[in-house]
Amino acid sequence: MNLIELVERLFEQYGYFVLLIGLPLDFIALPIPPGNSTLTFTGYLSYKGVLQALPAIAMAFTGAVAGVTITYFIGHRLGMPLIERYGRWLFLKPSVVEKTRQYYDKYGDKLLLIGFFIPGIGQFIGYFIGIIRVPFRSVIIYAYTGVAFWVIAFFGIGYLFGEQWQQVFVLVERYLKLLFIGSGGLLALLLIWKIVMRRKRRESGSQTHPPHNKSANK
Repeated sequence: MNLIELVERLFEQYGYFVLLIGLPLDFIALPIPPGNSTLTFTGYLSYKGVLQALPAIAMAFTGAVAGVTITYFIGHRLGMPLIERYGRWLFLKPSVVEKTRQYYDKYGDKLLLIGFFIPGIGQFIGYFIGIIRVPFRSVIIYAYTGVAFWVIAFFGIGYLFGEQWQQVFVLVERYLKLLFIGSGGLLALLLIWKIVMRRKRRESGSQTHPPHNKSANK
């Protein structure tokens, strides 16, 4: 049984509760069902009229927020020992934490807006922001907003593309990582360009206004 068949069977048995229960499990690091495919299939079922779109989105958002909040407080309470003691059971490795830390050092709270789309990061971001003690106010403002973007984006794939949702989903999953790598490279080039231009402006400014010679006024 592949992942899509698993998600389909779960929806047949439990309906909206798959979103309310399954998405928190995805963030806790028990990806049964996996979040991205669950949301996309939810959109497809809404496209077919099996589920209603607004209740489905609301349940998905509630389940995802619950997952982020639970993992945030677990990480906040236990800190790095959580990874050292229980990481293998939660499929969490110190390398994943370090990778997430590098992203956070680079982007700050803005990472919480896009982090749920980053392969290998989104599922564990709740633990991480708890471990490094991100203020809960920032979690509410940025992480919950990021959750909303994530839910609507993957739900939209299934709802908008209908019968072609699986093909589109596979393409999105395949190229999402490349997209973020390319975006990161582009941002790095932009940063380098800004630094170079700033230095050139400083150099041209110093040449235009040479130091004042006090002895010439005597």
